[in-house]
Amino acid sequence: MRTENFILGMAALMALPAAAQAAEPALPADNTRIVNHALTREAYKTNRPAKKDRLFTSQAVEAEIARVKQLLTNPKLAWMFENCFPNTLDTTVHPRKLDGKPDTFVYTGDIHAMWLRDSGAQVWPYVQLANKDPELREMLEGVIRRQFLCINIDPYANAFNDGPTGGEWMTDRTDMKPELHERKWEIDSLCYPLRLAYHYWKVTGDASIFDGEWLKAIANILATFKEQQRKDGTGPYKFQRKTERALDTLNNDGLGAPVNPVGLIVSSFRPSDDATTLQFLVPSNFFAVSSLRKAAEILTEVNHETALAAECIALADEVETALKKYATYNHPEFGTIYAFEVDGFGNHLLMDDANVPSLLAMPYLGDVDVNDPIYQNTRRFVWSESNPYFFKGTAGEGIGGPHIGYDMIWPMSIMMKAFTSQDDAEIKWCIRTLMDTDAGTGFMHESFHKDNPAKFTRAWFAWQNTLFGELILKLVNEGKVDLLNSIE
Repeated sequence: MRTENFILGMAALMALPAAAQAAEPALPADNTRIVNHALTREAYKTNRPAKKDRLFTSQAVEAEIARVKQLLTNPKLAWMFENCFPNTLDTTVHPRKLDGKPDTFVYTGDIHAMWLRDSGAQVWPYVQLANKDPELREMLEGVIRRQFLCINIDPYANAFNDGPTGGEWMTDRTDMKPELHERKWEIDSLCYPLRLAYHYWKVTGDASIFDGEWLKAIANILATFKEQQRKDGTGPYKFQRKTERALDTLNNDGLGAPVNPVGLIVSSFRPSDDATTLQFLVPSNFFAVSSLRKAAEILTEVNHETALAAECIALADEVETALKKYATYNHPEFGTIYAFEVDGFGNHLLMDDANVPSLLAMPYLGDVDVNDPIYQNTRRFVWSESNPYFFKGTAGEGIGGPHIGYDMIWPMSIMMKAFTSQDDAEIKWCIRTLMDTDAGTGFMHESFHKDNPAKFTRAWFAWQNTLFGELILKLVNEGKVDLLNSIE
C-alpha cells in the first residue's frame, strides 16, 4: 500500500510554496467559484522547482509549455498546465547509465519507489515529443529498460526500490526480495510497460530496446498471466500482511477469493493497490488483451519470434472470449454493462474505482471502442449514484474508491471522463472542476473531499499532475483551444 499523507485544510496550504499560497484567493466556506477578473497572468507565478533544482529538463517539453501557454487565455489554466505537465520530469526522474545503456528510475512522487504502473503513465505524454529532443528520448528509453529489468527481478511485484535496499514491507508474507518495495500482484503492472514500449517504438522507430532483457521480460509476463489463469491450481503467488486495513492483505491463507478457471486472469490487487473482492478484475483483463496484442506485433516485426508472438495472440484471444461470456451484467436501469470484478462462478461486483485501468478509462487505454454500446451503458452507470464509489458534493462530483474512502473524489476520474467524452460541454465541465478543486496549489492531488477541496491527499503525486498536462495538451492539439478559452 502507498503510505497516504492526509493533508487537511490550511495545514496543507501552509506547507506549499509562497507562490501557491498567494496566487489564488481562498475558497469561501461554501466553496462557490471565485472569478476575479482583475487577476492577471502575472499573478500566477510558477510553482515549478527552481531551474537548478529540476531533475531533468527537456527543451522540447519547455517549448511545448511555452506554446500552450501562449494559446490559453485563462491565466489559471495556463499556470496549472505549466506546473503540472513537467512535474514528472522536474521532480521524479533519475536518468543514468547501466552497462552503458540508458537506465531511468522514476519516483511516484512523495514515495521514493518506482511503480511499474505509475512510471509508465507518468512519462507517457512525453513520448510524442521524443523525436524533437535526443536527451528526452534517451531518458524514455531508460524508463523502458528499467521496467523490463524490474519485471525480470519479479513479475509479481508492483513497486521497486532503487537497488536492493529493503523497505517497510519486507515482513509481508510473500516472496519478498530487497529490490522490491512492494509485492502486490496487479495485472496492470505488466501491461503499462508493454503499452509504453510499444508507443515509444511506434513514435521513434527505435527497436534497440527489444533485446534479450525484453525477450526475458515478455516470457515472464506470459508465464505469470498463464499461472494466474489458475487452470493448474492456485499457482505460486500468495500475499499476507499484518495490518488493520482489510484491503492490504488477502484472505484464504493469502490466495484471495476462489475463482472458476474460465480463461480470465486473476489480479489479486487493483491499480489502487487495494485487494480485489472477486479476483477477475475486468478492466485489467481488457488491458491484458490489448497489451498482449502489442507485444505480439513487436515480437513478430522486430524479433521474428513467431512462436512467442502466437502465444501472446492465443492468450489474448482466450481472455477476450472469456470477457465476452463472463464480464457483462444485465442491469435493470442501465442495460448490459461491464462488471468491475467477476469470479467465473456467476458473481459480479458492480462498481468502479478511479484508478486506471478502470471501467471508465477503457477507451483511454485503447481497450474498447468509445462507441461500444456496452461501454456507453457502463459509463452512465459508473458516473451515477448506482456506483457505490461515486460521490457528489458542493465542490464537485466524481469517482473515488476504498483506498481513501467515503466522499473523497479522485481528480483522475474527472480526467478520464474528459478523455473519454465526445461532448464539449462535458469536457468543459471537467476542466473547470479540476481547476476549481486544486485548493489554490496549481497541482492535482490524489483525492479531494466532495465538499471541501482544501481537504485532500498527496500534495505531490506526479501521475495525476502529468495526466492533467496530458489532457490539456490533447485538447489543444485537437483544436479545442476555443473551448478551453471559454472557461471563465
